Amino acid sequence: MNKLSIIIPVYYNADTLAECYEDLKENVFKKITNYELILIDDGSGDDSWEICKQIAAKEKNARLIKLSRNFGSHAACLAGLVACTGDCATIKSADNQEPASLIIDMYESWKKGNRVVLAVRESRKDNFSQKIFAGIYYALISKFVSKKMPKSGFDCYLLDRKVIEALKLLDERNSAITLQILWAGFKTSTIHYTRLARQKGASRWTMSKKIKLVLDSFVGFSFVPVRVVQWLGALFAAGSFIWGLALIYFRVFVGIDVAGWTTLMLVSLFSSGTIMLSLGVLGEYIWRTLDVAQNRPVYFIEEEFSCDEAEKQK
Repeated sequence: MNKLSIIIPVYYNADTLAECYEDLKENVFKKITNYELILIDDGSGDDSWEICKQIAAKEKNARLIKLSRNFGSHAACLAGLVACTGDCATIKSADNQEPASLIIDMYESWKKGNRVVLAVRESRKDNFSQKIFAGIYYALISKFVSKKMPKSGFDCYLLDRKVIEALKLLDERNSAITLQILWAGFKTSTIHYTRLARQKGASRWTMSKKIKLVLDSFVGFSFVPVRVVQWLGALFAAGSFIWGLALIYFRVFVGIDVAGWTTLMLVSLFSSGTIMLSLGVLGEYIWRTLDVAQNRPVYFIEEEFSCDEAEKQK
């Protein structure tokens, strides 16, 4: 019988974990008997790990993994995929914004022969700023990075064992696992759902993490940043050449002295800004190359816990 691994990254989800487990128990575990539940604590500073232990104490198929610090969602998802033993695995958030019933729909689609099943957001009940960021981000990704990216994006998905093994081979840092899945190119299907509003807790998806996601997506999967810098340099060079010809024309043929201080300052500031932008873009690529060359692990596991260990502690 096929085995399903359910991976849930946990980061400051103490107030939603119990409800998330009850939702899974009611809508998934009653329908699929051969499964494992893997909870990855990504360096939470609240009581998430203790609640995970409480879940493991009553869930015989649960396995807990605690990372030594917050390594980010990409590392947490990868840790779950490396640890899972199922024929397929799904990754679901712990904030209850995705109904657990999605897992059954994705599992049924996988049994039809699809290697990857994406749960695509048909609509979302998030706040306005999150909708704006998500809309702009996914529009840019589908336009410049991956044509396969659904325009409304996805966070929840199910992967076949072959895809899991492929992702483990990549072993990339500063990356986006959703783009890795699309890049791998396996047979993919989609199902649609409405993303629910968060009922408890506050999102830890900060602006700095959003900016990092944008940089990782473009630098890791696209040459667009380099091309933009190239075109800026070409545009600036062409503009300066044309402006130089114009100055010669006004001075030689019209006899007008063109005032130079303001023009010189504008040109100097613009060229300096372009140079700094170019160095910044190149620096992003160089830093990522250095990070790979150092060959540091993507994450460290501090502690593991299972139902058997919970029994021993009783």
